[in-house]
Amino acid sequence: MKKPTWVIEKEQAKKAAKAETVWLFGLHAVRDALMNPKRQVLRLVLTKNASDKLADAIDARGITPEISDPRKFSAPLDSGSVHQGAAAEVKPLEWGTLEDVALAPGRGAPRLVLLDQVTDPHNVGAILRSAEVFGASAVIGTQRHSAPETGALAKTASGALERQPYLRLRNLSETIIALQEMGYLVLGLDGEAAQTIDDVAAQNTDRAIALVLGAEGPGLRQRTKETVDQLVRIQFAGEFGSLNVSNAAAVALHAVRNYP
Repeated sequence: MKKPTWVIEKEQAKKAAKAETVWLFGLHAVRDALMNPKRQVLRLVLTKNASDKLADAIDARGITPEISDPRKFSAPLDSGSVHQGAAAEVKPLEWGTLEDVALAPGRGAPRLVLLDQVTDPHNVGAILRSAEVFGASAVIGTQRHSAPETGALAKTASGALERQPYLRLRNLSETIIALQEMGYLVLGLDGEAAQTIDDVAAQNTDRAIALVLGAEGPGLRQRTKETVDQLVRIQFAGEFGSLNVSNAAAVALHAVRNYP
């Protein structure tokens, strides 16, 4: 019996995902990847100087690096990549399902960050750092129109990519509805919302909360606004009320923190 087209496409997508690799670069990002037992490292390209600086991590991983001339660095990176003489080809991390991260046991009521078409890897990397600092259970984007795991994202995340779950799911609205069914209060960040995030957070300290942030400029899509439980805004001083999305994520995560 012939397989349905959707089954074939799903199987092909899984094969492509398994075959996909990412080049991480920079001393910090490469060190954290080497020290992460969940990260599969396929190749390690270093200059002699970088190899000396990463000697402890190399020994811990038990991998033999390829030593490259710093003037002709052999890793296939973009010319603008600030690699510091260190690059590693790795497999993307597997963080499991939405349920795995949303229902994982932890300290107090969980916090999640959802990204509505935030495509800039530097913004997503910075959001991962804030999510780790403020104890979020995961950062969740979409499979399309969101930043994939890349060297630029990893470098900006400054190690958080190795520790902070980052999922990319098929449909954001479906993800929001699934979280609502799990008992999450889903809040969308919108500069024109009537209530502030501080006021709403103060009334829901013991409830699981998911924050949804949109891309700079367009913000949340209309469908997203209609799906979240409530729209909230960050309280600003004066009339100026615009933040970079990664800064907004940090402020919002601080507002809904579930610890003193």
